[in-house]
Amino acid sequence: MDKKKVAVPLVCHGHSRPVVDLFYSPITPDGFFLISASKDSNPMLRNGETADWIGTFEGHKGAVWSSCLDNNALRAASASADFSAKLWDALTGDVLHSFDHKHIVRACAFSEDTKLLITGGFEKILRVFDLNRLDAPPTEVDKSPGSIRTLTWLHSDQTILSSCTDIDGTIRIWQSTPNHSLDEVAKKIEGFHINKEGKNTADKPSDGY
Repeated sequence: MDKKKVAVPLVCHGHSRPVVDLFYSPITPDGFFLISASKDSNPMLRNGETADWIGTFEGHKGAVWSSCLDNNALRAASASADFSAKLWDALTGDVLHSFDHKHIVRACAFSEDTKLLITGGFEKILRVFDLNRLDAPPTEVDKSPGSIRTLTWLHSDQTILSSCTDIDGTIRIWQSTPNHSLDEVAKKIEGFHINKEGKNTADKPSDGY
C-alpha cells in the first residue's frame, strides 16, 4: 500500500507580534513573493515558494494591518495604526512616500495597472492615490457607512470591493469614480478573498461559519 504523502508546513519566524494579513504577489520573472503585516509594525518580505526571508520594511510607529505588493513585486504598500499608509521600494526597503490620514488605516491595495493605490480605515473613506503624482491630493470615493477592513480592485480597475466592520458589516462594490456605490451584500463579514481570475468572491462571516 502506498503511503500517503504528508505536507509539512514551512514555519516563518521573524515577527514578534501577531500576523494579521498575508499577501502573495503574482508570478514575476523572478518568482513570486509573500509580504506579511503584523502588529509589530514591521512588514516582512519573503520568497513565496521557499518562505526565505528577504527583508523587513521599517518605518511605521504603529501596528500594520495590511500590506501588499504591486503586480511586478517592485513596490510594496502598507496600512497602519499610526494614521498613515506607506509606499515602499520592494528591492531596497526604502520608503518612497508616506500618505497621511486622520485615523487608523486598515487596508490598502494596488490597482492592476500599478498606477493607483487605494486606502481605507476608521475614517470610513476610500482614498485613491495617483502613484505618478505622489504629492497630489487623493480622489475620495464616497463615504462608507462602516469602518473599512479590506479592499481590492476588480474589473480592470473599474470597480472596488470593500468589506466593513462595526454595525454595518457589509460587502460593497464601488465604481472607481467619486460618490457612487454600485451594490452591497447585507451580510456581516470580516474579510474576503478573490480568486486569480477575479470572478468569484469568498467571504469570511464574522460568526466564524
